[in-house]
Parts: sequence; structure tokens; C-alpha cells
Amino acid sequence: MTSTRQQVEAGQAVYSKSMLAIYDWLVLRFSNRLIWKCPSKQILALYDRHVTANHLDVGVGSGYFLDRCRFPTDRPRLGLMDLNLNCLDAAANRAARYQPEVYRANVLDPIGLEIPRFDSISMTYLLHCLPGTIKTKSAVLRNLKPLLNQGGVMFGATLLHDGVYRSWAAKRLMAFYNSKGIFTNEQDDLQGLRWMLSQHLTAVTVEVVGCAALFSGRV
Repeated sequence: MTSTRQQVEAGQAVYSKSMLAIYDWLVLRFSNRLIWKCPSKQILALYDRHVTANHLDVGVGSGYFLDRCRFPTDRPRLGLMDLNLNCLDAAANRAARYQPEVYRANVLDPIGLEIPRFDSISMTYLLHCLPGTIKTKSAVLRNLKPLLNQGGVMFGATLLHDGVYRSWAAKRLMAFYNSKGIFTNEQDDLQGLRWMLSQHLTAVTVEVVGCAALFSGRV
């Protein structure tokens, strides 16, 4: 196993069934509001603005936002993509009413699956968990673009290390997560994120909320 592969595994291994049981409270209610200063309602609003009736969610977490966002139809086509089977199971169960398509993949590698394209793709709190620099993480956009219809939208949120305001608590918690390999974002900065998005997408928007960047762009 290469070191990069080990880092990929470390970034997603924390999402055990027991961790996912407390994820909404620990991350989406406590950390987002009090540590990262980006209330989850801000990210939910991002979904409500951009999610389509033909949507792929990448890095699915607990499925919280998919469960709460307003799809433009009662019966959307919904895809779930993640490397972690626990996350896929949790999100699939939570979004079972939509009969989601489930795909296991490492998005740092080309997606070797035959999948009909989507009109929107989201990636929430994915990039800061991936190994590498903000520039090497652009592979994610390159690998996902073939799954997006022309004119489709890609959006998401990530926690940045530089170029944003981080409180003392945010600095300490982020340093701890980086030391454990849960995060790899010590070289992730606002300027680099904008550069990465502009390499692959048009009509790029980046909104900073606390130390999170909420972004979108089109192909």
C-alpha cells in the first residue's frame, strides 16, 4: 500500500458506525456552529440553491443534507459515492425513500464505472479529508467532470487552513485532526481553492463562512 493510499484510508477510516451515530451532533451541530463558525443551515442553503432532480453526492457522510435539502421533485435520481461503506450504508438508509444508486469509489482515481451522467454533483467536507495539496486535489474535479452533464453544476464546502479566519479553538482542533490524518488541509488555502475550481469549472463562486468555503461552478 502506498503512503497516499494509507492517507486516503486514514481520511475516511474515522467514519465508523459508532462515529456516524454521533456525527450529526458532533460535527454538524456542535463543530460547525461553535468551532468552524459555519452553521449547517448555510450548507443546507447551498444544497437548496443548486441540487437538481438528477444528483450525485460525493463524500456522503451521514446523509444529513440529502435528508433535509429541497429537491425540485419528489422522485429525484440520487447517486451516492464514497470510499467508506459505513457512510454509504448510513446515507442510503437515510435517503431510502429516493431509492439511491450506490457507488464505492476513490475519487482521487479515475472513476472506472459506467454511470449515466448527472445534472448536479455535491462534495461537502470532502476535500479537507483528502491527502495532498489543494492543487493535487484538483484530480477530484477532473475525475468527476465526466459524470456531469454539460451545463451541470458542481458545488460543496470545505474547511480551509489559510486565507480565512480561524479562531484559537478552530486552529487547535484542525491541528489535532491533521495530526491524526483525519484532515489533510494544512496546505489548503482560499487562493488555491479558487485556482483549483477555475481550472475545471466556469461561473465559479466561493463564499467564505467562518473557516469554511462554500463553492459552486459549472461545466
